Amino acid sequence: MLSASELANRLARDAEAVCRHYLSAGRRAGNYWIVGDTANNKGKSLYVHLTGPRAGRWADGATAEYGDLLDLVRETCGLVDFRDVADEARRFLSLPQPDPGASRRGDARTDPPVERPADERAQRLFRMTQPLDGTLADSYLRQRGILRASLHPALRYHPSCYYRDLVTGTTRSFPALIAAVTDPGGTITGVHRTWLDPSGGGKAQVDDPRRALGGLLGNAVRFGFPVRGSVSVMAAGEGLESILSLSHVMPAMPMVSALTANHLAAFDLPPDCVRLYIAADADAAGRNGIQRLSRRAQSRGILPLVLAPELGDFNDDLRLDPSRLITSLRAQLAPEDALVFLS
Repeated sequence: MLSASELANRLARDAEAVCRHYLSAGRRAGNYWIVGDTANNKGKSLYVHLTGPRAGRWADGATAEYGDLLDLVRETCGLVDFRDVADEARRFLSLPQPDPGASRRGDARTDPPVERPADERAQRLFRMTQPLDGTLADSYLRQRGILRASLHPALRYHPSCYYRDLVTGTTRSFPALIAAVTDPGGTITGVHRTWLDPSGGGKAQVDDPRRALGGLLGNAVRFGFPVRGSVSVMAAGEGLESILSLSHVMPAMPMVSALTANHLAAFDLPPDCVRLYIAADADAAGRNGIQRLSRRAQSRGILPLVLAPELGDFNDDLRLDPSRLITSLRAQLAPEDALVFLS
């Protein structure tokens, strides 16, 4: 009977066939198979080496998960017991199945190391960061009209953050703006990285200069939330810079950036919230996220109110004219909130 490592090696000999079967939503790009994730969603976060000494090895740039093709079979098929994973691999390889009465102690896998959970990786990365004030990340945000970003504990700077090209597999380092994603109790569950051009010209010249790592579902990057106490009025939206722009003109209002439309829709609302302002994005995904979050808020007795930018997003509005943005928001806020947060 083949061992775990031998099964993985057999799968790796025909890695592309494995990918076409279990990750049919992906595509070949050079010597890699590119797909969204192990759930076989479309995208380019996960890549599998198809040739060379690392054939069959894969990694997901969004979650920091990695492994061999046996791990991939386990994840795509939703299997837990390694016996089931090995049986599925043998079935794919058209190998004889083991005798049901035989001992399976030899199937235990000991060769791959235990992977550190993504939230622990995110916490470790955040511990390696520096305060934002005076850094390239601070300058990047100031160029976008966000002048007080260094006051937010959720934002930090990393001078040399690894970036992996998902097509070539090569790794480089860039300075990066790091934002902490936290749960309702303030525990870091993930981070959001914005890689920057070392020359100060904006975002790094790479295919995807923004990526998240760790647990985003229900969580968010938080600005202005009290350490303890209730939150009766707050704002929520997708993009980091759009929410920072709102926070720039309404620094006293608690706000969250959920980073994507799907995560905005799933944000874990505070139990004592009365009014929720949802920062609008113009695209279809953004509108869908707003609708889903609005329905969830209404079901809990929270009044959802949509804030709409005049231009593409609130950062565009801020950069055009902060005073005009304040005037626009005053007309959209409840009168009592305009008095408190825009005075």
